[in-house]
Amino acid sequence: MATNIGMMDSAYFVGRNEILAWINARLHLNLSRVEEAASGAVQCQMMDMTYPGVVPMHKVNFDAKSEYDMIQNYKVLQDVFNKLKIDKHVEVNKLVKGRPLDNLEFLQWLKRYCDSINGGIMNENYNPLERRSKVGKERSSKGFVKNSKSLQANNAHKSGTVDGLGIDKIYETKQGKTGAVAVGAGEIQALSKEITELKLSVDLLEKERDFYFAKLRDIEVLCQIPELEHLPMSVAIKKILYAADEKESALAEAQELVCQPGNAGLEADSDDITEY
Repeated sequence: MATNIGMMDSAYFVGRNEILAWINARLHLNLSRVEEAASGAVQCQMMDMTYPGVVPMHKVNFDAKSEYDMIQNYKVLQDVFNKLKIDKHVEVNKLVKGRPLDNLEFLQWLKRYCDSINGGIMNENYNPLERRSKVGKERSSKGFVKNSKSLQANNAHKSGTVDGLGIDKIYETKQGKTGAVAVGAGEIQALSKEITELKLSVDLLEKERDFYFAKLRDIEVLCQIPELEHLPMSVAIKKILYAADEKESALAEAQELVCQPGNAGLEADSDDITEY
């Protein structure tokens, strides 16, 4: 059973397109990026499909946007792992940040695990859309009851407050606020425009990030091929790829590896790589 698998396991060579296709096919979703699964809800439903009835799906929030809500989903997932005695620690702090590599690696592990349980065969009796719909209704009904009570309390409080004010006082208050509302409308319009521009900038940055991440991932996979992984150039490239964040630069060490006297045959090896 694939609970603990090494980073060199074939599971971690599964590309993000295959991972996304696996998620979308089984859960009837339309994810286009692995970061869209950062909320933890997808992982919870995958475990629910693999072990029907084990995951308390009423606790899973498919609309989670904030880190707090995402963390609650991962708590549910970790509890399920503990219940099933799955020796896998969920690195929640990394996953909720939405970084592509962290989420890709966790989904690669999850796919390997689920495939080891069901042999990669879909559970035909499981209806993911119906399951999510049912969960959404349960959460909505609970939220409606809670909000109704809160609304009643607020209305009672406001009613008492209004009764205590004179009609003239209320009129003066409304009249005084008219100018503030007019000014506020202009500010809101300017802020809305700024938000739109920021969203466009973020979208462009995300596309650029994903582009370069894909390139780096392809280079990493190439350097891990058994025939190439021990070549000086591959070792130097991996030295740069796996350098810790706090380190200034691994470029000098990588250059030293490539330029060592014992690597005189590097040019010939490079020709072999091209042919490969």
